[in-house]
Parts: sequence; C-alpha cells; structure tokens
Amino acid sequence: MSQGQGAGVAPEGIPGVKNVFSVGSGKGGVGKSTVAAAIAFGLKSTGAKVGLLDADIYGPSVPQLLGLGDALPPETEGTTLKPIIAEGVRVMSVGFIPGAERGKPMIIRGPILHRLIQQFLQQVEWGELDHLIIDLPPTTGDVPLSLSQLLPLTGGVIVCTPQDVALIDAERALNMYRQLKVPILGIVENMSHFICPHCDERTEIFGTGGARKMAEKEGVPFLGEIPINLQLRTRGDAGDIAEIYKEEGPLRKTFDEICEKVVAQIDVQNSAAPELPTLNLDN
Repeated sequence: MSQGQGAGVAPEGIPGVKNVFSVGSGKGGVGKSTVAAAIAFGLKSTGAKVGLLDADIYGPSVPQLLGLGDALPPETEGTTLKPIIAEGVRVMSVGFIPGAERGKPMIIRGPILHRLIQQFLQQVEWGELDHLIIDLPPTTGDVPLSLSQLLPLTGGVIVCTPQDVALIDAERALNMYRQLKVPILGIVENMSHFICPHCDERTEIFGTGGARKMAEKEGVPFLGEIPINLQLRTRGDAGDIAEIYKEEGPLRKTFDEICEKVVAQIDVQNSAAPELPTLNLDN
C-alpha cells in the first residue's frame, strides 16, 4: 500500500484550492514557521489568494508571528470554521482554539490528531485560493502522514540551517517526502550567515553552504539562503511579519526570489501532472 495514497483510494483536494504545499523541517529551531509565514505574505504580495494552515499542533507559533496571539476563537457556521484574516491571508491554527492558548500544552494522541488535521482541511471555509501553505511540525511523524492520506500535496519545501546536525534531520525530512510520494519543491537554508551592520563583514556562524550542497547531492532545487537578520527576528516577535513586504530592502528581495522559485517549481509539478480522463456522455 502506498503511504501517500491511503488504502488504494486517491485523496481528494480541497474545493476551490488550486495548490497545497507544506513547509517542513527535520528538527525544530530552524525558522520553519517564520519562513512559511514569510512565503505566505510574499505570495500574497504578488496578487495571489493565499491561506496558511498552522499544522504544528504541539507548538503552534503562527498566531504569534502574525500578531494573532489574542485573536478570538474562529467564527463557526454549522460545522464550518471561518479562518481569521491577517493582511489578506486566510489563517487557521490550533492556537486559535480555546484550551490551546499560549503556554498550554497540547496533549493529543495520533488518532485524535488525524481527525483534527482532517477538520482543518475539510471543515474550514478556505474559499478560493491559489495557494494553501501548511506549516508542519518539526517531525517525520503523524501530521505529514495524515496530510498525505487526506489530500494530494502539490509539493513540500524543506527548511534547514547550514550546520551538520540540522542537515542530518533535513535529509530525513527529504526522504520522508519521497516515501510519501510528495514532490520536493526545494530546500531553503535559513540562518546561512550574518552580515555585521557596522562593517559589512560576512560571518558563517553555523557553517556555510550545507543546504545548497545537500540540494545538489539529492537532485532537488535550492530555493535560496536567508541570513541571520535582526529585522526578521523583531518582526516575528512583534507579530508583523507582513511588514517586510511593505518596504524595499535586502530581506524582501531574498523572500521575493524564494517565492518566485517556489511558484516556478509548482508550475513544473502541475505541468507534469497527468490530465484526468474526460467522459463523453453524448454516446
């Protein structure tokens, strides 16, 4: 049985959503959620309709990154949840649910977690979207497996840092995608280097070029490198990641280039996807 397809039945997509891709990592602390949020707002800045699902069930950080930490619980209409809108991006997170407030642990077993992910995919009013971005937990466990069984993913983005200990786990994430038959859109190297604001000297604190070398070795796209950046950290802490797209600068240029490469890889995957047969009902 293919782990990516469930028990012989192909998963269905989300009505109205053109592309669904995940942002994952093999370990925590590499800036995965920050990158996922930045890509969401980057795609929104191009005019795309974007949704962001925080599927990091045990450690949801998207509400903080988007300034939604004190948001009221999502509105409901029957069994349907309405996403919260942040700068035009439709957002859903377990962090919005009563009982999952900041500092409270989410103690959930696998079967319940699967149903929760299913609800976020099928019972949220996502509407018409060009891209739904799913921020995965830093693991190769239940959540990515559930996603691959519940809907066809356009692809996955892997985030890692240059140091060897992060690359080892990033390779696990890469092989997880392959095992689940999820196309790999590419690898992003976060915290790749630091530029001194006083003398412009570049320092590779965590090593250099590790993610690029892994991408070349594995034959997958390298999407770009993000330096250690004070603006990115302060924007995240303040809950206004979207602000990096409201002013020109090196950080915006970095994410613009990453977003362009992600969209290019999505186009590649969509062009390679087989067309569904058309039934002729006239005969």
